[in-house]
Amino acid sequence: MDGTDFSTDDDEAMREFLPTGFGRHDGGVNVEAQIERCRRPIVDERKQAAVKDKDSDDDDSDEDSEDEEDEFPVSHELLIKTHDRTVTSITLDPSGTRLVTGSTDCTLKLHDLSALTPTTIRAFKTVDPFVSKASAPTESHAVHQVLFSPHSGSQFLVITANPQARLFSRDGELISEFVKGDMYLRDKNNTKGHTAEITSAAWHPTNRERFVTAGTDSTVRIWDVNKRMKQEEVIVHKSRAAGSAGMTRMTSIAWGTSAEGNGSVVVSAALDGSLVMWSGEGPFHRPAGEIRDAHQRDTWTSGLDISADGRLVITRGGDDTIKLWDTRKFKTPVNTTSHASTSSQYPTSNIQFSPNSGSVITGSETGHLHILNPATLRPELITPVTPGSPLVTVNWHQKLNQIFTGSANGQTTILFNPKLSHNGALTILSKAPKKRHLDDDPSFTTDMDPLGMAGDPVNTSGPTPGSFAARHPTVGLTASGRSRDPRRPHIPAVTPFAKSTPDEKYVRENIELSSMRDEDPREALLKYQPKEGEKSVFTGAWEKTQPKTIYKEYDSDEDEPEAKRAKR
Repeated sequence: MDGTDFSTDDDEAMREFLPTGFGRHDGGVNVEAQIERCRRPIVDERKQAAVKDKDSDDDDSDEDSEDEEDEFPVSHELLIKTHDRTVTSITLDPSGTRLVTGSTDCTLKLHDLSALTPTTIRAFKTVDPFVSKASAPTESHAVHQVLFSPHSGSQFLVITANPQARLFSRDGELISEFVKGDMYLRDKNNTKGHTAEITSAAWHPTNRERFVTAGTDSTVRIWDVNKRMKQEEVIVHKSRAAGSAGMTRMTSIAWGTSAEGNGSVVVSAALDGSLVMWSGEGPFHRPAGEIRDAHQRDTWTSGLDISADGRLVITRGGDDTIKLWDTRKFKTPVNTTSHASTSSQYPTSNIQFSPNSGSVITGSETGHLHILNPATLRPELITPVTPGSPLVTVNWHQKLNQIFTGSANGQTTILFNPKLSHNGALTILSKAPKKRHLDDDPSFTTDMDPLGMAGDPVNTSGPTPGSFAARHPTVGLTASGRSRDPRRPHIPAVTPFAKSTPDEKYVRENIELSSMRDEDPREALLKYQPKEGEKSVFTGAWEKTQPKTIYKEYDSDEDEPEAKRAKR
C-alpha cells in the first residue's frame, strides 16, 4: 500500500489512538487546584454585613477583605468526619503530625496527617480508653480531655468521666492508669487519688514529668508520670459559699508560666463561681490568690487558659460571659464581654489564647468560630464553621499555624491559609487522590467530588442510594470489624489462653487412651463381666482359694432376732 493514501487527518487520529510510550504514566496532581477547592465561601459574616452598608469603591473593599483573610488562617478548610457524636477535645503533638480527637462516643481517634490523602481522610486507629492490655472493656465513659505532652510527642493524657487519668503512647497503647482514691475516707488529703470524676487536666509548662488534674471531689492533684499509685501533691479547695459544706466541684484547670518568669502558676475554676490561683512549685497549703465571685455561682466555667507570658488569664463561664484577668492583680476582671455559653450541654467547651497570645479563640452555640482581641475582648473575626451545630472545642497549633475545631455533629475541621500555614492540611492536599481499593470501607472514604473539603458536608452515616456501597453491600467491613461478605468467615482473635490450650485433634493424636474420656465408666466395666460358664478375667486366679460366703437363712420374720425387727 502506498504511503500517499494516508492524509494528515489520518495521521493525527492514529497518534491519538496509539500510546506515545509504554509503562505506567504519572498524570501528576494539581496542588493549587486542590487547595483552591478548599476555599471557604464565607470568611467573616460580621464584616461582610458591614461592607454591604458601607458606600465605598468595589476595589477598595476587595483589597480590605483580602487583607483580613490573610490576617488569620481561616481562608480554607478541610473536613474530618470520623466520630459519631460530639467531638469534646482535640490535641496534636508538638510537630503537628499526629492528631488525636476524643468524643462522647467513648472513643479516641488517631490520625496521621502526614499519611492522609485528599480521598482517604480517616483515622488509622480507634482506641477505647477502657480496653487494657490484659482484659476486655468492662465500662465506657465519655472522653473529657485529650492532651499531648507539650515537651514530647511520645505520649498523651486522657481524661474521661471517671476518677482515673490514663497515659497513652502516641500509637494509642496504654502506658499507665493512675490510681483511684478511697471514696469512704472523709479527709481528701489522705486519699491516694481522686475519689470522684476528673473534669480537667494540664501539663507542667517546663517539667515533662508532671501534670495536674482537677476533679468533682473538690481537689486539685499534682502527679508524676512515673508514679501512678499516688499523687505528688493534694490541694483541697474549701469553698466559702454558704450551704456547700466546704466542698465544690472543680470545673477546669490550667498550668502556665508565671509573670515573673521564674516559676509557674496553677489556676482552677470551681462550680461555686470562684477562681483560685496557686504557685506551681508550692507551697500548696494556701492559694496565692482567690476570687470568690469570678463567675455566677452554680454555673459551669468550662473554658480557662493562661497566656504565654503568664500575665493574663481568660475564662469562659456558664453565666454567658468571657472575662480577662491579670495574675499580678488577681482581684477584679480587666475586661468582660457577653458570650452565649454551651457548657450546660457541652461541659468541655473551651477557650484558648493564640500561640503568640495576640488573639483569643472560642466556639459558639451557632457553630461559629470567634476570634477576639485579648485587650478589648471585641470580636476581630466571626466565621461559620458548622452552622446549626455548636462548636465545642478549638485548638490553634503553633507550628502549623492552623486552627482545629470540633463540633457537636462529630466533625473535625482544619482551618488554614496557604500563605500563613505550614504542613498539616497542606501536606494532605499536596498528594494525589488515592484510588479507592475494593476492600476499603466506603463510610471512611470520600469521593473525589466533595473531596472532604469545603462545600456540602460528606454524608458518612450510611450508603446513599446509587452509591458504590449501595450497589456492592458486601464490600468492605462493618463497624465491628466483621466482613460484609457472608462467604468470608470471621477469624476470631487469638487470645494468650488459646495459644497454650491444645485442641481436640492434638489430644486425640498425641495422648494415649485419650478416647476413654468419652466412655461411660459403667459400660466400660460391664464389658469385662464374665458370662455364664466363663472364667473371670480379673478374679479367676482366686476362684479356688476364695472361701465360700455362708449366710444364715430365716424361714419367716418370727425367727429373726428382736433387734432387727425393731430396726425395721
